[in-house]
Amino acid sequence: MRILVTGSSGHLGEALCRVLGAEGHDVLGLDVLASPYTGVVGSIVDRSCVRRSVEGVDAIVHAATLHKPHVGTHSRRQFVEANVTGTLNLLEEAVAAGVGRFVFTSTTSAFGRALVPPPGAPAAWITEDVESVPRNVYGVTKTAAEDLCELVHRDHGLPCLILRTSRFFPEADDRDELRAAYSDANLKVNELLYRRVDIEDLSLIHI
Repeated sequence: MRILVTGSSGHLGEALCRVLGAEGHDVLGLDVLASPYTGVVGSIVDRSCVRRSVEGVDAIVHAATLHKPHVGTHSRRQFVEANVTGTLNLLEEAVAAGVGRFVFTSTTSAFGRALVPPPGAPAAWITEDVESVPRNVYGVTKTAAEDLCELVHRDHGLPCLILRTSRFFPEADDRDELRAAYSDANLKVNELLYRRVDIEDLSLIHI
């Protein structure tokens, strides 16, 4: 199977390219940054680049994104362009090219403020029925991209799967107070106990 992986120079994208390639798939990586796993250096915001990249593709795994650590360094417009416009470009070009399946990497940040326990409760119980209350532009744009997946599936029949993943990125925690109080290694170990997903497991889930 020929599979287009977006975000192929990123932490998850590279892992997906490695695992899919090891399973015998013909993998094409697309990213704005060059890497050993990126066959097309370009942006998903560039419609013509997306059109060329989806030619002859059987499936798309869409992992490219501006994500939570970028909230402090990128504008809201950049988030909309990358996470919403880029996803729409991929979806519509996938339909035009007859792509057979579309996997979208979303985030548990889409739940946003719904993750905060009610007063007096020890935790928030999260299911797929919980309504999203995005906390920032990252959550807003990822939920918008999810809605686009649903819309294109409904209108055109493109099989879409949305995976709301927990955090896995290698960047430092985005909260200033925690970075000041603890080492990065300490924070990541504690995250693994309750909110972080192992990159190997995440790759297998996508497959």
